[in-house]
Amino acid sequence: QVQLVESGGGLVQAGGSLRLSCGASGRTFSNYRMGWFRQAPGKEREFVAAISWSGGNTYYADSVKGRFTISGDNAKNTVDLHMNSLKPEDTAVYYCAASTIPTGIYYSRRYNYWGQGTQVTVSS
Repeated sequence: QVQLVESGGGLVQAGGSLRLSCGASGRTFSNYRMGWFRQAPGKEREFVAAISWSGGNTYYADSVKGRFTISGDNAKNTVDLHMNSLKPEDTAVYYCAASTIPTGIYYSRRYNYWGQGTQVTVSS
């Protein structure tokens, strides 16, 4: 059974930074793709960033490109999301996700496993 546990959320002022971490256990994740999604109240869950373990390729939503960085540590089975220049519109619950499906990087339904989520609140 795959388990994903997020940490690092919190309250920050606009322009500030946060680092989210996701610890994965239960499988060898070398062939997985790991991603971060977020969901704001009243909105659908949306893609934020993803990284492929095998090639280290990274992918970002346009709304976070240049501000967020995703990184992974194969040995520790952890994936971090470094968030800089945070904006109030970044406020959401952030979810870590893992996928064994090679396509559909940007689509939540293409991810098999999910963490419980961590709240990020950016005040103006």
